[in-house]
Amino acid sequence: MVSDRIPPHGGSADPSDRQQPTLEHAIAELEAAADAVDSERFDAALRLVGGLLGPAGERESAAVGPRLAAVLPYAPPFERAHLAMMVGACVERGADPVACAGQVLSGLRGALSGALLLIERWKETGGGDLPDPDADSPGQAHARIADPDDPDAWPAHKAVIGWWTLHLWQMASFAVYTHAAVRASAWSSGVTEVLAELIERYGEEQHDLKGLLYLMRTLDDEPLLVLDRPTGTGYLVRMDGLTDNFQLHTLLADLLIGGGHLPGVRPDPEVVALSRTEEVDGRRVTALGAFNLVAPDGSWIWNEGTPSDIPVVDGVRTLVLDPQPYERSWAAGRFIQQVPGGLRLERVLPPAEAAERLARAAAAHPFEEAFG
Repeated sequence: MVSDRIPPHGGSADPSDRQQPTLEHAIAELEAAADAVDSERFDAALRLVGGLLGPAGERESAAVGPRLAAVLPYAPPFERAHLAMMVGACVERGADPVACAGQVLSGLRGALSGALLLIERWKETGGGDLPDPDADSPGQAHARIADPDDPDAWPAHKAVIGWWTLHLWQMASFAVYTHAAVRASAWSSGVTEVLAELIERYGEEQHDLKGLLYLMRTLDDEPLLVLDRPTGTGYLVRMDGLTDNFQLHTLLADLLIGGGHLPGVRPDPEVVALSRTEEVDGRRVTALGAFNLVAPDGSWIWNEGTPSDIPVVDGVRTLVLDPQPYERSWAAGRFIQQVPGGLRLERVLPPAEAAERLARAAAAHPFEEAFG
């Protein structure tokens, strides 16, 4: 959790002072330092805020979250990432996630762009192991990738800042993306599409961003048309907070087999609970597969993916269920523990409608082709 990581620089108000500053006073000083464009004053104020925010209560932290987010555009570059962590901690304690998300996600975009630029310039200047943000000097990295013939040093500066602060923006962004309202807003505005493209380009060079990418792609209040090929039946269901297809697979089996709509063995109640709201807490509970998930074009929908992989056909995501070509099992649970998941049945398709839709669905690709 982000809140476990503050204060970012360590330090707090001197306990020997007779009158300790309040969090309100510290934030006012931070705002004043930002207005004055005084980096040393800002750094000192940020340390003070961090020291006071750590032990602050949930109500106080929630109240100051949007105020801290409003300072982000005016903070010095490296300090900005630490301030974003504080904003994320406030969101975890109840601050308005939508009010805080805009500047946090903008910062993530900048950090990703900078990190990609560093990777590019690193290859152009000899390649080799990329710098370790925990052990290497940002100054040395800057000196290596800066263009000596370019009087504008900003590209190299942006690259180093992005590379050294990406993990902080990642955690702050994760905190806001755990909220459905932020996911909906970022999805509809195109922000998620841009960030996902940057993350895919970045890959796994230094930071593992898979969890954030899955969280960003989580679908909320999303209809899903499910067509079962063996029985010729169809079902319109609605997904909420489903972050991975293992989770979707389990909940489909519970809903359709457990609800008496399809033949088969209903999943263990504990497996279902772990796919909905329960925490794993170190337990290993095994889930068993019930179907092969297939797209209407015959390509396989892998359990390792996300429900957003399911294609939209005639305005609704459409999934075909086939018999399993081999037995599957996996550790039960949700890839993103912070997000509860749900799946509910809205209607059973009339036989004629189900048959018409299934007639347009291609046969599943052969095993060898699917793995090719």
